[in-house]
Amino acid sequence: MIIYGKQIVFYAIKHHKNKILEFYLAKEMPQDVFRKLRKLNKPILRLDTKRAQALANGRNHQGIFAKIMPLEPIPFAIIKQYQKILVLCGISDMGNIGGIFRSAYALGIEAILIAHIQSPKIEQILRASSGAAFDIPFCTTTNVLDAINELKNAGFACYGADMQGENIATFYPKEKWALFLGEEARGLYTKITKKLDKILSIKMYHDFNSLNVSVAAGIMLAYLDSNKG
Repeated sequence: MIIYGKQIVFYAIKHHKNKILEFYLAKEMPQDVFRKLRKLNKPILRLDTKRAQALANGRNHQGIFAKIMPLEPIPFAIIKQYQKILVLCGISDMGNIGGIFRSAYALGIEAILIAHIQSPKIEQILRASSGAAFDIPFCTTTNVLDAINELKNAGFACYGADMQGENIATFYPKEKWALFLGEEARGLYTKITKKLDKILSIKMYHDFNSLNVSVAAGIMLAYLDSNKG
């Protein structure tokens, strides 16, 4: 797995250097940066501009890459051992998923279940999360309805995000809960919301009824955290 850009590479150096396999440089680094890389005793290879652009898919790589061990999903059975989890149902934008990982990690979510996405692009999620995806366990599933049943059997209260729901500002969650977020354009499908214990919403002003799913996730998680018993 390849990561690139100073923020995410430096985060890996600081917090997960054991996962780094080697570095690639596409331009000269300041001496202090180069010394930091050498101290890790990992191979440092040079890249030409064309190869660097290809590795970064044309994005701004800032001249620094790292090859890291793949981030692997954990078994769903482990997810059920946590107290607070997020379930992402069909969210397709990896930038949004990465932003949700970032907010989730900052706000105390213990694990994330990615549903109905066959092959989430973990490299993109990791970059968009500013490194948070290193530190928050995740797993994937293709059957969210079965997942709901299993979570309920494991003692979870299952909440969904929808504009028609109860105002989350005055809602007090149970100790063990899972929050379900739907896809960007359509939200949660009816067959999912019917199986959930409670539907929650964010109060809007000025007749505006649309938030980016990553932004909405951060707001809802902040409320659930502040409203806990």
